[in-house]
Order: sequence, then C-alpha cells, then structure tokens
Amino acid sequence: MVKLSQFDTGACNLFLKLEDRNPGGSVKDRIALSMINHAEKNGLIRPGSLLVEATAGNTGLGLALVAAIKGYRLLLVIPDKMSKEKILHLKAMGAEVKITRSDVNKGHPEYYQDMAEKIAMDTSNSYYVNQFENPANPLAHEKTTGPEIFRQMDGKVDAIICGIGSSGTLTGLTHYFQGVKPDVEMIIADPEGSVIKDYVTTGSFGRAGSWMVEGIGEDFIPTIADFSLAKTAYTVSDQDSFTTARELLRKEGILAGSSTGTLLAAALRYCREQRAPKNVVSFVCDTGNKYLAKMFDDSWLKAKGLSTDIR
Repeated sequence: MVKLSQFDTGACNLFLKLEDRNPGGSVKDRIALSMINHAEKNGLIRPGSLLVEATAGNTGLGLALVAAIKGYRLLLVIPDKMSKEKILHLKAMGAEVKITRSDVNKGHPEYYQDMAEKIAMDTSNSYYVNQFENPANPLAHEKTTGPEIFRQMDGKVDAIICGIGSSGTLTGLTHYFQGVKPDVEMIIADPEGSVIKDYVTTGSFGRAGSWMVEGIGEDFIPTIADFSLAKTAYTVSDQDSFTTARELLRKEGILAGSSTGTLLAAALRYCREQRAPKNVVSFVCDTGNKYLAKMFDDSWLKAKGLSTDIR
C-alpha cells in the first residue's frame, strides 16, 4: 500500500494497493487461484481438463500460472483490442489464444464471452471458468483483498475506488466491509462508453459504446455484481485514463496499466470534492509493462487521436 504524495488530493489521503506485484502482474491472480481451487473441490475438473475463459488478458495470465502448475490445458478467448504484450505473454506461458471482435455486444456469436461458452460446450472434458458468474471470483477478494486493506489501513478506510470488469473486486470487498466497516463508500470508476455508471446512478442503462481502456467497463451487468455499498460513479474518458496513468509514472514512479489510470482519475475527482479528510484506497490493477506499445507510446496515442500532454 503506497500513499501518493505528488498529486493534489484535496483534504484526503489517497493510497494505492499495488496489485501489480502479484506473480502474474495483476489483481486477477487472486481470482484465478480461487476459481480453479473451487472447480477442483466441486469435481468440475480433473487432470487433463481444458479450462476455457473469456478474458481481457489478466485473468488469463492468472489462470495460465495456476493451470501450468496444476497440469491443466487452457484456452482463452480475448477481444482484439487487447495489448500485444498480454497476448505474447499468454502464448509464452502455453495458453491457446483465440482472438475475437471487440466491436460486438453480448448475444453476438463473436462476442468473447459467448464464444468461450460455446467452445466449452462443444469440447469434451472442458470447463468454462466464467469469471462473470463464478462465486469463487468475489470470494477471493472477500477472503484476501478486503482483510489486507483493512489491516494495512489499521481499519481507517473511508472510501474505496473500484473499476468493474467481472465485478469480483467490488463484490468481494462489499461483502467483507459489510461485516467489519459498513460505512465504507464504494466508488465506481467507469470508462466512457461503459454502461456501469448509468446503472449505478439511475438503475438502468442503454446500449454500450466503445473504449480503449482494457480490463474494466462493461456492456451488461455481471450476475455476481453487488452495488449495495456503491455511493457514486464517475465516467472517465480514454484520454484522462491514459494521461493519468502516464502522470502516475512521472510523478510517483509507478508503472501501471490503463485501468489504473481510470481508477486514479476517478479517485482524484472524488478526493478533491470532499470537504472533510478521508482515507481513500484504490488499486494499481496491473503493471504498465503490458501497455508500453500502446498508451506509453506517443505515436500510438497520436494515431488514435489522443493527446500526449502530461499535466
């Protein structure tokens, strides 16, 4: 846990939990181990089984680590907007990678989750991990991430900023803090184009747009999502996400991924709006090493019509 010192955080103290220090370089290592252990315990997989999952990359990396150690085969379906670094990393670890379209929504046969589910259904001795509906996903954060935050902050935490991909982090933290400190505010950071912010603030949502940030933002509400402690949500543009992630590296020396930029941009807005001091926690969700050829590359940003200016 690192307290930021080079940003204007208003009346608040802002801390980042460094999930990039996990073995696979992201917060998703936690759920990968939890979901595979759950499948083993419940007899859903056996030696030689094929694990199939739809992922933005990081869950796949966590699964690849655990699968390699435990002797399972792994096939991952990944949207085509994901970074080349993630894909090469996955292949190097022995995972089979299938790339599909990122411009289609749930219900389309080439949508990454629908495609992964169908592959699992059509393949013998296979198991669709399905982080979006798997109860072992939020359980990992309820049992590990939440208690770690509470201990690291000596119980003095007032708000936590999360992004929503599968919603496992938010849901697990919500379940944990409901028991130990139910006045903690869960704040949602959502990429522009995602439907999550609209759902949190209005209870409904329309058709999703598109965004370049990886790993968070959705075009549907995951089955496992629990928004009961969610107080508000912020929409963050790709430009703000990438600029803030680059600013984090320049100012604090933390090389973080694109979703971290989204979370930090929302956290800074929340902190600056507060009139009373609060201890606010967010996450370095994964390492920026996976995005060097994208948001840390000025030529890539310019090709996407984005500014390279850093505040």
